Amino acid sequence: MEYIQIAVPSMDEREYEALKEPLVSGWLTQGPLVKKFEQEFAEKHNVKYALATTSCTTALHLMLVAAGIGPGDEVIVPSFTWVSTANAVLYVGATPVLADIELETFNISTDDILKKITEKTKAIIVVHLFGNPFDVDKLRSVLPPKIEIFEDAACAAGASINGKKAGTLGRAAAFSFHPRKSITTGEGGMLTTNDENLFRIAEKYRNHGAELSEEQRHLGVKPYLLPEFEVVGYNYRMTDIQAAIGRVQLGKLEKFLIEREKIATIYSERLREINWLITPKKENGVVHAWQAYVLLINKENPHKFRNELMDYLHKKSIATRPGTHAIHLLRAYAASSEVADKSLENSTIAANNTMAIPLHNRLTKEEINYIIDSIRNFN
Repeated sequence: MEYIQIAVPSMDEREYEALKEPLVSGWLTQGPLVKKFEQEFAEKHNVKYALATTSCTTALHLMLVAAGIGPGDEVIVPSFTWVSTANAVLYVGATPVLADIELETFNISTDDILKKITEKTKAIIVVHLFGNPFDVDKLRSVLPPKIEIFEDAACAAGASINGKKAGTLGRAAAFSFHPRKSITTGEGGMLTTNDENLFRIAEKYRNHGAELSEEQRHLGVKPYLLPEFEVVGYNYRMTDIQAAIGRVQLGKLEKFLIEREKIATIYSERLREINWLITPKKENGVVHAWQAYVLLINKENPHKFRNELMDYLHKKSIATRPGTHAIHLLRAYAASSEVADKSLENSTIAANNTMAIPLHNRLTKEEINYIIDSIRNFN
């Protein structure tokens, strides 16, 4: 058996053919294909505005900048998430306040959010972890109106809850197109919002703070004049090369999600009978994006057992990963008085005892059966 990777992008000749357009036209940086990708992504997610960026991290940063969040503000984020969720808060000079998660969903705990609110709390960033959408409406119903809700939808392209798409649930959202996600542009991200003012501000900051985009300037009546800069912005522009790939990938999103749902269902049906494993839970009304399939070890000394299992599966040519990390355990954050919260028990459990197994659109039936049999045979 060849080594089975944790994730593999699914591409074919259509992506290859799509690359010819920017390569032949010579328009390689942000241009008409980025604009088309943004429009198509917005339409697919039932949202008014979409803004392509270099990554989900930079989309998160732009989102907070455009919302006016900065020094003196506190932003509550889950501890069990990729570190960029908290990093983006630091980028704008605000303070990340870490909240615990629910082990059933791996998403942020509403109860713990309410405990962490202070007069400085400006916003919450909820994470639809592993593609499992968080119930934003439920949180909104118990949250003070002045506190904003933003979505880290890095894993959640195409996901929905109670008929509402991820990317439309909070004031703004950020998506990732990293190769481990269901659709990819290599690196890349997307900011979505129904707030036109936030969108216009983020659009300006994405392009160094310029009053006009490169496309607007080059296609204008005086392309030789440089734009005005009223703010100090960033270079967070996606390229037309990436957008060419992204448009093809986006057209495959529904197919990819159906395939991932089938694989996740097979895993759950055949692994849930193992008494030392807890399989992922999906709530009613949820369309799960299944960016990753993450198991929780339920056994005496689970951390040691999890690591031994991962080592065993590696030797069996099966890639695994911890679900993700707990930010409060990372050295960059552990010394901070603001995040040195000893109550983040579930986040610690999840960081130490979860295991993601391969889930991608190029998995074969033979590989799926081999993965399941290998786990079942571990003792």
